[in-house]
Amino acid sequence: MHPAVGLAIAYVLGSIPAAYIAGRLVRGIDLREHGSGNLGATNAYRVLGAKTATVVMLFDAAKGAVPVLFFPQWTAGPPAELWAIAYGVAAIVGHVRPIFLLWKGGGKGVATATGVFLALAWLPALIAVAVWLTVILRSGYVSLASLCAAVVLPIALAFTEGVRSPLFIVAVAVGIFVFWSHRANIGRLRRGEEHRFGARRQPAASAGGPWDATSRAASHGTDPGTPPR
Repeated sequence: MHPAVGLAIAYVLGSIPAAYIAGRLVRGIDLREHGSGNLGATNAYRVLGAKTATVVMLFDAAKGAVPVLFFPQWTAGPPAELWAIAYGVAAIVGHVRPIFLLWKGGGKGVATATGVFLALAWLPALIAVAVWLTVILRSGYVSLASLCAAVVLPIALAFTEGVRSPLFIVAVAVGIFVFWSHRANIGRLRRGEEHRFGARRQPAASAGGPWDATSRAASHGTDPGTPPR
Protein backbone atom coordinates (compact mmCIF):
# COMPACT_ATOMS: atom_id res chain seq x y z
CA MET A 1 0.00 0.00 0.00
CA HIS A 2 1.34 3.43 -0.90
CA PRO A 3 1.78 5.67 2.19
CA ALA A 4 -0.44 8.37 0.67
CA VAL A 5 -3.25 5.85 0.34
CA GLY A 6 -2.76 4.75 3.94
CA LEU A 7 -2.84 8.33 5.19
CA ALA A 8 -6.02 9.03 3.23
CA ILE A 9 -7.73 5.91 4.58
CA ALA A 10 -6.63 6.70 8.15
CA TYR A 11 -8.02 10.22 7.80
CA VAL A 12 -11.33 8.97 6.39
CA LEU A 13 -11.58 6.36 9.15
CA GLY A 14 -10.94 9.05 11.76
CA SER A 15 -13.61 11.19 10.10
CA ILE A 16 -16.42 8.74 10.90
CA PRO A 17 -18.46 10.81 13.42
CA ALA A 18 -19.56 8.18 15.92
CA ALA A 19 -21.30 10.67 18.22
CA TYR A 20 -23.19 12.27 15.34
CA ILE A 21 -24.33 8.87 14.05
CA ALA A 22 -25.34 7.81 17.57
CA GLY A 23 -27.45 10.94 18.00
CA ARG A 24 -29.26 10.29 14.75
CA LEU A 25 -29.83 6.59 15.47
CA VAL A 26 -30.73 6.79 19.17
CA ARG A 27 -32.75 10.03 19.38
CA GLY A 28 -33.06 11.28 15.81
CA ILE A 29 -31.15 14.46 16.69
CA ASP A 30 -28.05 16.32 15.61
CA LEU A 31 -25.85 16.14 18.70
CA ARG A 32 -24.14 19.37 17.64
CA GLU A 33 -27.40 21.16 18.55
CA HIS A 34 -27.59 19.72 22.07
CA GLY A 35 -25.59 20.00 25.26
CA SER A 36 -22.16 21.47 24.60
CA GLY A 37 -22.51 20.84 20.88
CA ASN A 38 -19.34 18.76 20.87
CA LEU A 39 -19.24 15.43 19.03
CA GLY A 40 -17.46 13.52 21.77
CA ALA A 41 -18.23 10.83 24.31
CA THR A 42 -18.79 13.35 27.15
CA ASN A 43 -21.56 15.19 25.34
CA ALA A 44 -22.97 11.86 24.15
CA TYR A 45 -23.18 10.82 27.80
CA ARG A 46 -25.00 13.99 28.79
CA VAL A 47 -27.52 13.78 25.96
CA LEU A 48 -27.79 10.10 25.01
CA GLY A 49 -26.82 8.21 28.17
CA ALA A 50 -23.97 6.08 29.46
CA LYS A 51 -24.38 3.03 27.21
CA THR A 52 -24.37 5.04 24.00
CA ALA A 53 -21.46 7.18 25.23
CA THR A 54 -19.43 4.06 25.99
CA VAL A 55 -19.93 2.79 22.44
CA VAL A 56 -18.98 6.21 21.05
CA MET A 57 -15.82 6.36 23.16
CA LEU A 58 -14.70 2.85 22.21
CA PHE A 59 -15.36 3.50 18.53
CA ASP A 60 -13.45 6.78 18.62
CA ALA A 61 -10.50 5.06 20.31
CA ALA A 62 -10.59 2.16 17.85
CA LYS A 63 -10.46 4.40 14.80
CA GLY A 64 -7.20 5.77 16.17
CA ALA A 65 -5.72 2.39 17.08
CA VAL A 66 -6.60 0.44 13.92
CA PRO A 67 -4.50 2.47 11.43
CA VAL A 68 -1.54 2.40 13.84
CA LEU A 69 -1.69 -1.36 14.38
CA PHE A 70 -2.40 -2.57 10.86
CA PHE A 71 -1.52 -0.02 8.19
CA PRO A 72 2.30 0.01 8.68
CA GLN A 73 2.55 -3.70 7.87
CA TRP A 74 0.86 -3.02 4.55
CA THR A 75 3.10 -0.05 3.75
CA ALA A 76 6.19 -0.66 1.65
CA GLY A 77 9.52 0.46 3.05
CA PRO A 78 10.83 1.34 6.53
CA PRO A 79 10.57 2.75 9.09
CA ALA A 80 7.29 1.24 10.25
CA GLU A 81 7.17 3.24 13.51
CA LEU A 82 7.18 6.58 11.73
CA TRP A 83 4.37 5.49 9.42
CA ALA A 84 2.41 4.23 12.45
CA ILE A 85 2.74 7.68 14.03
CA ALA A 86 1.74 9.39 10.78
CA TYR A 87 -1.33 7.19 10.39
CA GLY A 88 -2.34 7.90 13.98
CA VAL A 89 -2.01 11.64 13.48
CA ALA A 90 -4.09 11.40 10.30
CA ALA A 91 -6.85 9.62 12.25
CA ILE A 92 -6.82 12.32 14.95
CA VAL A 93 -7.03 15.07 12.31
CA GLY A 94 -9.96 13.22 10.74
CA HIS A 95 -11.79 13.12 14.06
CA VAL A 96 -11.24 16.83 14.70
CA ARG A 97 -11.97 17.93 11.12
CA PRO A 98 -14.19 15.17 9.68
CA ILE A 99 -14.68 15.15 5.93
CA PHE A 100 -18.17 13.68 6.38
CA LEU A 101 -19.26 16.83 8.24
CA LEU A 102 -17.57 19.18 5.76
CA TRP A 103 -14.54 19.65 8.02
CA LYS A 104 -16.57 21.25 10.83
CA GLY A 105 -17.98 20.15 14.15
CA GLY A 106 -15.64 17.29 15.03
CA GLY A 107 -14.65 16.20 18.51
CA LYS A 108 -11.66 17.32 20.56
CA GLY A 109 -9.62 14.23 19.70
CA VAL A 110 -8.97 12.90 23.21
CA ALA A 111 -10.49 9.43 22.74
CA THR A 112 -8.95 8.98 19.29
CA ALA A 113 -5.55 10.11 20.54
CA THR A 114 -5.90 7.64 23.42
CA GLY A 115 -6.42 4.83 20.93
CA VAL A 116 -3.40 5.99 18.93
CA PHE A 117 -1.05 6.04 21.91
CA LEU A 118 -2.38 2.80 23.37
CA ALA A 119 -1.33 1.20 20.09
CA LEU A 120 2.01 3.03 19.93
CA ALA A 121 3.14 2.93 23.57
CA TRP A 122 0.69 1.10 25.78
CA LEU A 123 2.38 1.66 29.16
CA PRO A 124 2.64 5.48 29.05
CA ALA A 125 -0.86 5.59 27.57
CA LEU A 126 -2.23 3.44 30.39
CA ILE A 127 -0.57 5.74 32.93
CA ALA A 128 -2.29 8.71 31.28
CA VAL A 129 -5.62 6.85 31.27
CA ALA A 130 -5.19 6.03 34.97
CA VAL A 131 -4.58 9.72 35.71
CA TRP A 132 -7.63 10.63 33.61
CA LEU A 133 -9.85 8.25 35.58
CA THR A 134 -8.44 9.35 38.93
CA VAL A 135 -9.04 13.03 38.23
CA ILE A 136 -12.61 12.35 37.10
CA LEU A 137 -13.35 10.32 40.23
CA ARG A 138 -11.80 12.93 42.52
CA SER A 139 -13.01 16.12 40.83
CA GLY A 140 -15.87 15.15 38.50
CA TYR A 141 -14.43 17.28 35.68
CA VAL A 142 -13.81 15.44 32.40
CA SER A 143 -12.09 18.47 30.90
CA LEU A 144 -9.65 18.74 33.83
CA ALA A 145 -8.98 15.00 33.56
CA SER A 146 -8.18 15.35 29.84
CA LEU A 147 -5.83 18.26 30.52
CA CYS A 148 -4.00 16.33 33.24
CA ALA A 149 -3.67 13.28 31.00
CA ALA A 150 -2.30 15.49 28.21
CA VAL A 151 0.45 16.63 30.59
CA VAL A 152 1.22 13.19 32.03
CA LEU A 153 1.50 11.35 28.69
CA PRO A 154 4.60 13.16 27.35
CA ILE A 155 6.22 12.99 30.80
CA ALA A 156 5.69 9.22 30.88
CA LEU A 157 7.03 8.93 27.33
CA ALA A 158 10.09 10.98 28.28
CA PHE A 159 10.96 8.32 30.86
CA THR A 160 10.15 5.29 28.70
CA GLU A 161 11.12 6.44 25.19
CA GLY A 162 13.33 9.48 25.77
CA VAL A 163 12.82 13.11 24.84
CA ARG A 164 14.31 12.55 21.37
CA SER A 165 11.71 9.93 20.51
CA PRO A 166 9.23 10.89 17.76
CA LEU A 167 6.50 9.62 20.10
CA PHE A 168 7.49 12.18 22.73
CA ILE A 169 7.42 15.01 20.19
CA VAL A 170 4.00 13.95 18.89
CA ALA A 171 2.68 13.60 22.45
CA VAL A 172 3.79 17.16 23.23
CA ALA A 173 2.11 18.42 20.06
CA VAL A 174 -1.10 16.53 20.87
CA GLY A 175 -0.99 17.85 24.44
CA ILE A 176 -0.74 21.42 23.19
CA PHE A 177 -3.68 20.82 20.89
CA VAL A 178 -5.72 19.33 23.76
CA PHE A 179 -5.13 22.51 25.79
CA TRP A 180 -6.08 24.65 22.80
CA SER A 181 -9.28 22.69 22.10
CA HIS A 182 -10.23 22.91 25.80
CA ARG A 183 -9.60 26.65 26.11
CA ALA A 184 -13.30 27.35 26.74
CA ASN A 185 -13.37 24.60 29.38
CA ILE A 186 -10.30 26.13 31.06
CA GLY A 187 -12.14 29.42 31.28
CA ARG A 188 -15.18 27.77 32.84
CA LEU A 189 -12.98 25.86 35.30
CA ARG A 190 -11.38 29.12 36.41
CA ARG A 191 -14.83 30.71 36.86
CA GLY A 192 -16.25 27.65 38.63
CA GLU A 193 -18.85 27.14 35.89
CA GLU A 194 -17.68 23.84 34.41
CA HIS A 195 -20.18 20.99 34.38
CA ARG A 196 -19.33 18.01 36.59
CA PHE A 197 -19.48 14.56 35.04
CA GLY A 198 -22.78 12.84 35.82
CA ALA A 199 -24.21 15.86 37.64
CA ARG A 200 -27.02 16.48 35.20
CA ARG A 201 -28.22 14.93 31.97
CA GLN A 202 -30.04 16.80 29.25
CA PRO A 203 -33.55 15.59 28.38
CA ALA A 204 -33.16 15.49 24.59
CA ALA A 205 -36.87 15.43 23.94
CA SER A 206 -37.05 18.68 22.03
CA ALA A 207 -34.31 19.95 19.77
CA GLY A 208 -33.46 23.58 20.27
CA GLY A 209 -35.27 23.89 23.62
CA PRO A 210 -34.38 26.40 26.34
CA TRP A 211 -31.87 24.05 27.98
CA ASP A 212 -29.98 23.72 24.69
CA ALA A 213 -29.77 27.46 24.18
CA THR A 214 -28.60 28.01 27.75
CA SER A 215 -26.03 25.22 27.55
CA ARG A 216 -24.57 26.35 24.25
CA ALA A 217 -24.35 29.94 25.53
CA ALA A 218 -22.57 28.77 28.66
CA SER A 219 -20.23 26.55 26.65
CA HIS A 220 -19.03 29.59 24.74
CA GLY A 221 -18.95 31.79 27.82
CA THR A 222 -21.46 34.27 26.36
CA ASP A 223 -23.67 34.46 29.44
CA PRO A 224 -21.86 34.24 32.76
CA GLY A 225 -25.15 34.25 34.64
CA THR A 226 -26.43 31.00 33.22
CA PRO A 227 -26.20 27.80 35.25
CA PRO A 228 -23.04 25.69 34.61
CA ARG A 229 -23.36 22.90 32.09
